[in-house]
Amino acid sequence: MSGKNAPICYDVNVFDPSHLWQTQNVLKSELPEIATSIAFTVLLSLLIFSVLKPLHQPRIISHVAVGFLLTGPLLLVIAPYFPIYIGTAVLNIEVLSHIGVIYYAFISGLEMDLNSILHVKKKDATIAISGIIFPMVMGPILYNLHRYFYGNGDGPKLEESTMNVYVQWTLVLTMTSFSIVAHTLSELKLLNTGLGQTALTTAMISDTYSWVLYTITLPFSITGSIVAIYSVLSTVVFVFICIFVVRPIIVKVIDRKLERDEWDDKQLLFLLMGMFVCSYITGILGTQDIVGAFVYGLILPHGKFADMVTSMTDDFGGEFLAPLFFSRNGMRFIVKAIFVHRNWPLTLVLIILLCVPKILSTLFTTLFFGMRTQDSFALGMILNTKGALALIMLNTAWDRHIFSEPTHAVLSAAVFLMTIVVPLVINAIYKPRKRFEQNKLKTIQKLRLDAELRILTCVHNTRHAIGVINLIQSFNATRISPIHVFSLYLIELKGRTGALVAAHMDKPSVQPGAQNLTSSQVEQESINNTFEAFGEAYDAVRVRTLNVVSSYATIHEDIYNSANEKHTSMIILPFHKHLSSLGALETTSVAYKDINLNVMQTAPCSVGIFVDRNLGTLPKMNFRICMIFVGGPDDHEALTVAWRMAEHPRTRLSVVRMLLLDVAAEVDTKSHNETQGVLSVVMDNEKQKDLDEEYVNSFRLKAVNNNDFISYSEVDVHSGEDIPTILDDLDKFGCDLYIVGQGHHRNVRAFSSLLEWCDCPELGVIGDMLASNNFSSGSSVLVVQQYGYGGIVSGNQPNHVSTNKDGFEELVV
Repeated sequence: MSGKNAPICYDVNVFDPSHLWQTQNVLKSELPEIATSIAFTVLLSLLIFSVLKPLHQPRIISHVAVGFLLTGPLLLVIAPYFPIYIGTAVLNIEVLSHIGVIYYAFISGLEMDLNSILHVKKKDATIAISGIIFPMVMGPILYNLHRYFYGNGDGPKLEESTMNVYVQWTLVLTMTSFSIVAHTLSELKLLNTGLGQTALTTAMISDTYSWVLYTITLPFSITGSIVAIYSVLSTVVFVFICIFVVRPIIVKVIDRKLERDEWDDKQLLFLLMGMFVCSYITGILGTQDIVGAFVYGLILPHGKFADMVTSMTDDFGGEFLAPLFFSRNGMRFIVKAIFVHRNWPLTLVLIILLCVPKILSTLFTTLFFGMRTQDSFALGMILNTKGALALIMLNTAWDRHIFSEPTHAVLSAAVFLMTIVVPLVINAIYKPRKRFEQNKLKTIQKLRLDAELRILTCVHNTRHAIGVINLIQSFNATRISPIHVFSLYLIELKGRTGALVAAHMDKPSVQPGAQNLTSSQVEQESINNTFEAFGEAYDAVRVRTLNVVSSYATIHEDIYNSANEKHTSMIILPFHKHLSSLGALETTSVAYKDINLNVMQTAPCSVGIFVDRNLGTLPKMNFRICMIFVGGPDDHEALTVAWRMAEHPRTRLSVVRMLLLDVAAEVDTKSHNETQGVLSVVMDNEKQKDLDEEYVNSFRLKAVNNNDFISYSEVDVHSGEDIPTILDDLDKFGCDLYIVGQGHHRNVRAFSSLLEWCDCPELGVIGDMLASNNFSSGSSVLVVQQYGYGGIVSGNQPNHVSTNKDGFEELVV
């Protein structure tokens, strides 16, 4: 191997040199080859990504892994059966993959927000700048170490030591990928934390600066210094024209069309053609074409427009074309080049040292801002995440023969190591040891009457916000016993635009126009205004609204984190059905039901599911509550909630206790698990009866005898068939709100048999009956589950979370 990469030659027969795609043989020979290669690459990438997903690896790693595998024995195995990467298919794939990387650069620019970058906080800007300067200082030192190790060995020769090599080597070390950082933070449940927000903003700034440096230095690696100067100056002029001349015009046109809802696929296609126009212009100016695509994405408005563009194009560009380009990096990663000389152990040490500059710069800078060492180290690791631009630079250095094969292999190994190791290390840092401590503040029953009640509410829309506010109004907030409400607006993270949504959901006003707000941002503003008005109306109520952007499959972990961080006593979840205009409950989203089930399984505090049948605001007189008490920890918590509401002067509470007799009182011995015998189940049931009796007697002594607006009655239940009849009789008296316990610890046969027929097991037997459309009631229902006795059983149990003494979220396994 010489100092330059050996050229690769292809034997290509072209029938018409001027019209390759008009030859008579294109559909017969070239199309099957390219189609097979593309299909195999995309499918293998999806397979690898599904395997790596438990390790929280970004999708770009799976793309690179495809190319790496196809350069090894795998290609020899499949080549006789599938014609992949042979003949002209290689050249055609090169063309398509280049279109893919242009699209990737365009989306990267679309993710950036100029307003946020120009108005960034001092802390975030300082960390980002130091993360660029420090690697620039250490980069040449590490490169000289690399040359020294190879110079003392018997391996292949390296490239000539030029300024261009130093610059390209150093710039790769300064890179940070904003989109991959957002993906990693979301996967590790750190996106909505203080550390996550700092990392996200810093990564955006660093990524933008990296594009600027890439634009300035690239012409010098392609042409001579004199020509490069003109190229850089002309590119800078082009960027200024795009930002200050083209951007105002195009934003005005887009906003007007969004306001009138005039967009269609044809108009959007013409707009996207600007991506190729800008790419062509920067290519002519001497800078790589991806710079023009990035600048074009940067000047387009964000919010609703960006969401629309990405949703319409991401399946083709991100899932189809991008794997073709990034698999080339895997094909060019020659691992054996690292081990061909006798000093290869020192080269392995050097690869690890290449990960150090970003971490050291972050540790040093964050000392001035008082950040903990653990969090500073984690932030430095996160900012080490490399992405598309670093791989593009490696490809450029390969194509331009700037790096020799060993240098390219060493730097590629460091880039892949940084990106792969980051989620593993961060997950290990913030994954605590097992904890089994109980906190009495996590239930309302154990909370002092003069203590602040902290409630975490989860909402998906404004209707949920109005309903839960009406419910919280009945909790009787006073100056002696105030209420602190934390409202979580749950947003599903999907697609690449999810990163942008996560970064800027708290600042929708920075968008160019109100009509360009995404549906999530419009909903968020409405929810914020609703809760702010609620907080201003009551002196004893404090309200704080937060956003949680995460995948619905794991969003319950974000809810756990928030509940632990805010030290809440109850989580209130909206029911997955809403009241229709006909008065029946209709399914809003099945995904909401899955979220509720996941939260209730191992929630870090008590949980309430609110079935809203237009509860309405608290009336001036006679707000009627009916609490149905059967027995068990959940009913204790439910009675405590009802008792607290009854302190309100305009509330009437009726407590109805169901006394289980005869067959209904028989213990269900089948409910015991492998470690619990039948005798233990019976003894636990008798002990629970004593606790129920003690708690009810305390309630009657303290509440019923001292408050004329609280009543207590008992009804006999002889079998499970009596329960629906009793509920129908109770509903004839009328009430505004039913409060019941979920009852997952009732080891009696009557409820165990009825539970099998429940459509919504998360509500329990009684809650499911009250929320059923067959139960002709217009009353709302609050189903309560008490913390500390295990959640409902529904599939695999997710992990608990806890909060360390410094207030940072931790995942308890």
